[in-house]
Amino acid sequence: MQLDGIAALVTGAASGLGAATSAHLAKQGVAVYGLDLERSVAAAQAVPDGVTLLAADVTDEESVRAAVARAAEGPEPLRLVVSCAGIAPSARILSKKGPHDLELFHTVLKVNLLGTFNVMRLAAEQIARTEPDEHGQRGVVVNTASVAAFEGQIGQIAYTASKSGVAGMTITAARDLAQYGIRVVTIAPGIVATPMLAGLPEDVQTSLAQSVTFPQRLADPTEYARLVSMIAEHDYLNGETIRMDGAIRMAAR
Repeated sequence: MQLDGIAALVTGAASGLGAATSAHLAKQGVAVYGLDLERSVAAAQAVPDGVTLLAADVTDEESVRAAVARAAEGPEPLRLVVSCAGIAPSARILSKKGPHDLELFHTVLKVNLLGTFNVMRLAAEQIARTEPDEHGQRGVVVNTASVAAFEGQIGQIAYTASKSGVAGMTITAARDLAQYGIRVVTIAPGIVATPMLAGLPEDVQTSLAQSVTFPQRLADPTEYARLVSMIAEHDYLNGETIRMDGAIRMAAR
């Protein structure tokens, strides 16, 4: 699929993976509509040319519908959807404080899994209305899981459950949407140098980097963004979860 001249919807676009992906796509001639919470949009600085930030909660049907409609209003057809929005609180099933808070578990699943599904279903509805290209393709959905979906660490039970769900949806979503010419691929990043990790002490960041097989460093958000572009342009990638992790296999802690 050609990127130049299309529109893309990117969630979590005010920072981290979403911001890097939005900027990278805009440089390739994509009209990017970036979704994030209202407070995050208000705090965003130096928004790149070609990127329009929209306030929306991925778990809310009406705000996502409105954002999808806005992305479809322009002259460029909506062809690409990238879900980066997510949260990663830590808590064990049982600790000295008692059992895992049920509301926290629910919130993590709601944002990471339900939010991803909500964006995918509503964006797919709009993409399906567009004219297909010469190969019958209308668009691509790229979702974000995590290596925690496969090797969740201590304290990641809610995060692991949510990201396993995102990875698990991939092949079924690809099969459901094939008749509309829409591909679905999931990226499972390892340890990425997002703003959240940047706030950790330097020795902790160094230790994390040393746990990566090769190259022994944290991934850069731009590497995720480049992988999104490659997936979109590679028409035979579909129904797959791709690990972007430097061959790391997470230890228990």
